[in-house]
Amino acid sequence: MRPPAPVSTPRCVPSAPTGSTPARRRLLPLALLAALASSGLAGCGLPDFMTYPPQVRGNRVDADAMKELVPGTTTTKDVVALIGSPTAHATFDDNTWLYIGEMTKPVIGGTNEVRSQEVVALTFDQSGVLRGVEQKSKKDSLPVSVVARTTPAPGSDSTFLQQLLGNVGRFTPGTGSSLGTTGSGRGVSGNY
Repeated sequence: MRPPAPVSTPRCVPSAPTGSTPARRRLLPLALLAALASSGLAGCGLPDFMTYPPQVRGNRVDADAMKELVPGTTTTKDVVALIGSPTAHATFDDNTWLYIGEMTKPVIGGTNEVRSQEVVALTFDQSGVLRGVEQKSKKDSLPVSVVARTTPAPGSDSTFLQQLLGNVGRFTPGTGSSLGTTGSGRGVSGNY
């Protein structure tokens, strides 16, 4: 008896890639998504079209409107008609108007990144005529250091645990009840 002849199976030799195969069509969106993600991570932020637009806060004075403010001739009524009412008046001088504005952009975690800040101070004389225009930006700001002190509060210096357990044992049962009744079933006089 002869051993059985080996069965040969035809082998497919892969041909050179030509055109678009289904595997390539599936990989194309993934490659585009990876390129988009890596471009966003390269700048440590998302592209502008994927984020919220910048927001104007306060009263930003337009540069063209600033050109129309002429010291010596412009009055308070002209200023209100041109750029609106001020954000605030100076603390000790009602004749100094402040227009405070900034441009912010929402970033991660609900916080806002300040893109630009500006303050326009308009000074008027007693008759309401513009005398001076001063513009300040974020570059003119000064750092403010916060003092690390606590404000003293009146009272004792007891700890939290002492305050929590301080009333234990001060009250005796049966006294101070506003729901007490007399033997006749009527409420105690004065407690309604």
